[in-house]
Amino acid sequence: MKEADILIATPSLAVDAIPEKGISYWRDAWIRLCQNRPAIFGLIILAVFLVAAAVVPFISPHTYYETHLHLKNTPPCKDFWFGTDELGRDLFTRIWWGARISLFVGITAAIIDMAIGVFYGAFAGMIGGKTEEFMMRITDILYSLPHLLIVILLMVIMKPGVFTILIALTITGWINMARIVRGQILQIKQNDFVLAAYMLGASRIRILLRHLIPNCIGSIITTMTLTIPAAIFTEAFLSFLGLGVQAPIASWGTMASDGLSALRYYPWRLFFPAAFISVTMLALNILGDGIRDAFDPRLRT
Repeated sequence: MKEADILIATPSLAVDAIPEKGISYWRDAWIRLCQNRPAIFGLIILAVFLVAAAVVPFISPHTYYETHLHLKNTPPCKDFWFGTDELGRDLFTRIWWGARISLFVGITAAIIDMAIGVFYGAFAGMIGGKTEEFMMRITDILYSLPHLLIVILLMVIMKPGVFTILIALTITGWINMARIVRGQILQIKQNDFVLAAYMLGASRIRILLRHLIPNCIGSIITTMTLTIPAAIFTEAFLSFLGLGVQAPIASWGTMASDGLSALRYYPWRLFFPAAFISVTMLALNILGDGIRDAFDPRLRT
């Protein structure tokens, strides 16, 4: 019996043989990310922190700079949920104001690193030859310099502030992104669809923007997500050393620095900023791991 006769005789088998509608790359990544409970838990924590940082400073009855010396070092109570500091300032309000500074610095630094790194790495991987070798040797030289030392030197030379912190974090922070993107470009540009685009007369810029970089999005997003906690920790560390934002502006690093001297008698002053730094970094790291697994083509079903 011929194959056509078999399909006609058993129409149900013919229908079952038709493949289901395929799932797009982005939808498949989102589905697998939603199945990762730790990553979703981290995403929820970050969403709560972002909303609270945007809302709490406006609805709180206290300001981050308002002092009440007669209420200094008040332990957590119904009026001051996280207690007060040595000047009687409400730690609850200062925590969420500090979240604005820390999250803004972390996210902005990651975006700047992504923009510079993607452009530099994609251009180097696309152009190839001696130009690529020269560009990557520059990154090797910059990468060999102690990152923290460069950051501290810039913070000492320039006026402390959020803008200075961003410059210090991004001056060498883009190198890792550039290396990852360059490696992805070198691998992808050997595929048949890129060679076909060349044969059809597409320019290098078009191939780069329409074919190469879009296929690196997974690695770019993953690297960017893992860059944010590093930037937040560096900002907190600089503020802890007194090289970050200056008083009366609050950040988690400055609050932890102020609370360290009072740890023995007023432990809540250090506990809350340290706890929020730790929880934020944990949430970002598990979210970054989840995004990396979601975009990994080797894990696609």
